[in-house]
Amino acid sequence: MQAETRPYVSWELMNDFMIDAFACYGVPRDDAAICADVLLESDRRGIESHGCNRLKPIYLDRFENGTLLPTTNLEIVREAPTTVVADAHDGMGMVASHRVMTRLIEKARTYGMAGGAIRNSTHFGIAGYWATMASKEGMIGLVGTNARPSIAPTFGVENMMGTNPLTFALPTDEEFPFCIDCATSIVQRGKIEYYAREGKPTPAGMVVARDGDELTDSERILQMLVDGTAALAPLGGGPGDEMCGYKGYGYAAVVEILSAALAGGGFMKSLTGVSADGKPQKFGLGHFFFVIDPEAFVGRDEFRRVAGSICRELRASTKAPGYDRIYTAGEKEWLAWQERKDKGVPVGTAVQAELIEIRDKFGLPYTFPFESHS
Repeated sequence: MQAETRPYVSWELMNDFMIDAFACYGVPRDDAAICADVLLESDRRGIESHGCNRLKPIYLDRFENGTLLPTTNLEIVREAPTTVVADAHDGMGMVASHRVMTRLIEKARTYGMAGGAIRNSTHFGIAGYWATMASKEGMIGLVGTNARPSIAPTFGVENMMGTNPLTFALPTDEEFPFCIDCATSIVQRGKIEYYAREGKPTPAGMVVARDGDELTDSERILQMLVDGTAALAPLGGGPGDEMCGYKGYGYAAVVEILSAALAGGGFMKSLTGVSADGKPQKFGLGHFFFVIDPEAFVGRDEFRRVAGSICRELRASTKAPGYDRIYTAGEKEWLAWQERKDKGVPVGTAVQAELIEIRDKFGLPYTFPFESHS
């Protein structure tokens, strides 16, 4: 593992700062605490593409341009004993998702299973946060969301679907759940945003260009994704099917359909966040959530035992030459937390500048450890 050279900011300081920053834009403090925890959970797991580096560009800047509302007026539009459909009315996707998942966990505890969907929502952070809300209760979580168009279909070059994660969290008898949380594209847009912010190139082969160019300039890729001249390749690759990219394409389509059709919301090109005349507009994203309680099947303890046994046997299997370890989903994220829990959040120079900008704009009483002192 490469040695960390970036300065750390304590979890407590970053949490308090983000709550205050959200509150400065009118987010109720209880809601702000949920939002801060979702972002920090990304950093705890080492998923920096969705952590505190997104505070300004994905949330605060969207308050500024009117595409995100700080107050979440969640409306329950349909509900049955095991289901709920809600409208977030362009409020905080993280807040809406927390309310719906809390409701579904209680329903699953009573009835064995529950499912829900949200329409007219906004970015809800890592999908794994919501799936592991279920696994922490000894239940199975299945979560997905659509997003602004990024992925091209197999044999195509136009960005049609979002990066559309299909995420599972399964409780085990180990210290961490089995949690698979990844985009249905080779790389997610947030990772390219991270590369751009850090001044790094995007690895070749991850992006499909209309003119066949091999794109690695992260800043250029982000602009081309917006203007429609480039698209992310689905899992497996593209534009052809030689590397079985149709599998990623198919799963992305499943997430797009469930996110839109279950919630009665928008899909694909309606989710660009840009109007026909090029102005920012609200995103109208859709999310879906399913919770299954193993207690209704074999019991939670037995499920956890079998799930843990499968993970241990996988890790103990024969390693390929040159490799000394096999991981199961969620393990690397748990290891990242073990490394960071006593140190804090590593913060690069671009994020440092943004934190200072936010602090100074609102006169917040914070001094960050990375600031130089005369």
